[in-house]
Amino acid sequence: QVQLVESGGGLVQAGGSLRLSCAASGSIFSIDSMGWYRQAPGKQRELVAAITSGGSTNYVDSVKGRFTISRDNAKNTVYLQMNSLKPEDTAVYYCVAFSDYLVGGRSWGQGTQVTVSS
Repeated sequence: QVQLVESGGGLVQAGGSLRLSCAASGSIFSIDSMGWYRQAPGKQRELVAAITSGGSTNYVDSVKGRFTISRDNAKNTVYLQMNSLKPEDTAVYYCVAFSDYLVGGRSWGQGTQVTVSS
């Protein structure tokens, strides 16, 4: 079992920055990868960024060059640094841990609201 606790969401003006944090606890040894999804009202949830246990990263095209996903040395906290934010980045952002040992293959955080104003 993996528990995820998120923080760092808030209101920011266009062009500003936020850093989201996600702390994992429980069976963290079983985590293969971690990532961030986001979902705006009326839109499908999308995977924004992911990072593997080996440190490889990938991003959805719309955030490349603006967002950076990283993890700490203990591999139990993942971050999403969001720069040059745009109003279209407004969404609820969800941390996710991927593991073959989890029901459904993943565990979700509670979500944190990111609102980018013009």
